Amino acid sequence: MQHRHKDRSQYFSELAYTSEKYFMPYIAGNMNLDRQLEILEIGCGDGGNLLPFAKSGHLVTGVDISTNRIKDATSFFQKERANGKFICSDIFETKFDKHFDLVICHDVIEHIADKQRLLSRVSELLRPEGMAFIGFPAWQMPFGGHQQICHNKYISKMPFIHLLPAAIYRFILKIGNEKANCISEILAIKEHRISIEQFERFVFSSGLRIKNRSLYFINPHYEIKFGLKPRLLPHGISGLRYLRNYFSTSCFYLLQR
Repeated sequence: MQHRHKDRSQYFSELAYTSEKYFMPYIAGNMNLDRQLEILEIGCGDGGNLLPFAKSGHLVTGVDISTNRIKDATSFFQKERANGKFICSDIFETKFDKHFDLVICHDVIEHIADKQRLLSRVSELLRPEGMAFIGFPAWQMPFGGHQQICHNKYISKMPFIHLLPAAIYRFILKIGNEKANCISEILAIKEHRISIEQFERFVFSSGLRIKNRSLYFINPHYEIKFGLKPRLLPHGISGLRYLRNYFSTSCFYLLQR
């Protein structure tokens, strides 16, 4: 496990950096961020993604099912003297008295069992002219199984290990002395995995359309994490169905109703 997964303040700051430098410009290329927007993030975690939007004057709301993450988000925003509303709830059970100009769902959909339902919920929450920013790692990419969260220093650095059959994967995690809750989370990610092709089928079935898509060979978040400059997947590979999943460390989508 990397230190940033233990130090929530560092993790919050790194997410805020990536959001400001990469998420906001990507979204701004397709919608006007100069006016005040109502923004919702589903699976907001500590709230790092929302901080630059809040500091730019937008009205931000974050929803997450984890009590600890919502507590952290509230605390971090207070320290940053930023305004934000954070709700501890299941997004499928949360009731809102308004719709949103922008819905953000980054590195979340790969954890959700019913992806069709999630995207339909996103569509319901958008204003007619609104957009959704969805980001996720393709399942087959080297660390698409989120094995970097493992405590074992060898397993956490093993690329493609998540593609092994579940029984073998579980055995390796056990002999690596991973805790039961970590094994459960890792295997749940394997069960709920998503590829580019699967995601796009869910999008079209949810009454949404793709406004923009960017597939990254080097994830923008790797700049703050590892000092690597983001790189888009070469066009020749991004057009190869199925094979592109093995090289897409992050997939950015802008969706409209």
